[in-house]
Formats: sequence, structure tokens, C-alpha cells
Amino acid sequence: MPQEEFELLLNFFKVLGNDTRLKIVGILANQDCTVKELAEMLGLREPTVSEHLSMLKHFGFVTVTPRGNQRVYAFDPKSLHAMSKEVFSRERLASIVDDVVNEDERKILQAFVVGDRIRAFPTSDKKFRIMLKWLLQKFELGRRYTEKEVNDIFKRYHEDSATLRRMMVEYGYMNRDKGQYWRVESKEIP
Repeated sequence: MPQEEFELLLNFFKVLGNDTRLKIVGILANQDCTVKELAEMLGLREPTVSEHLSMLKHFGFVTVTPRGNQRVYAFDPKSLHAMSKEVFSRERLASIVDDVVNEDERKILQAFVVGDRIRAFPTSDKKFRIMLKWLLQKFELGRRYTEKEVNDIFKRYHEDSATLRRMMVEYGYMNRDKGQYWRVESKEIP
């Protein structure tokens, strides 16, 4: 999962992980309210409710409409629907842990990678696969890359981009067609 999507998901849960904000969303799902009305229902001060509404508005969960000298807040389900389609799919949620490696994999990577540079290719097939899976995380799922883009990414980690590109395809971690490369979905990786 790209970092920006991860941050979006994390902030989504932070915003709705607060019981007061969740209650506000619940109230607004039933009726439109002013800050004063919400404060009375929740037994909170108006500035506190305004802060919560500001966060919910920033995330697109509520809309505000001026009515005379008051502002009326309403629940807006569009952002939830968009998040549901784009971020809450099974594949997207599963990709959160794509870059998590277990302790054995971490030790293997430490033996062959210094900083972000591969200092040597492992001779063991198992260790080489672990290194390739680590490199695979540098590519976005669903995006197609030109051969030049693939080479540029690999060269950040090792100068022999041709070997890395070839091995990614041979091991089935990436597919190639007409000069285009793309990452294979993690459930399909051998």
C-alpha cells in the first residue's frame, strides 16, 4: 500500500476512533444540527464540538451549510463510500502488511542489504526470493512500469538492474508484456 494511502487509512481510523466524533456522525446521520444543538445533546461545550466537527469536515464526513447566522452540519456519506471502494477492499487492506517481514527474513536482508543497497546477491534460492520480495515492495500494485522505470527503481538498490528484472519475471513476482512490467498480486506469488 502506498504511504499516502496508508496515512489516509490511519487518519480515517484516528478520526472515527474517537467516541465523541463517532457519536456526532451518528447524530448527523439521523438529523442535521447546529453546533449548539450537538453540544446540548452530547453534554459538551460548543468549542469542543466545533473542534470535532472541524476534523470531521476536513475528512469529508460532514458538510456545513449557512442558515442565517448559524451553521448547520449534516452527515455526508460520499467520503465513506469512496473510502470503501478505494481503500477498504480486501486487497488494499492486505497490502498494509506487504512490507512487514518476519525475524528470519530481516536477518537475511541485513546480511545482503546495507542501508538500501544490495551488497551481494544471495546464492541460496530461498534467500534470493526473500530479497526479491523485499524489492517487489518498491512497486505499486496495479501500476504498469516501462522497462526504463523498472531499471531506474532497481538501480537505486543495485547496479545490475537487468538481472533483477529478469529474476523478478522468472520467479513470477512480476509479469512482462510488450515492454511493460507490473507487480503480481501477493496472493499469486509462489
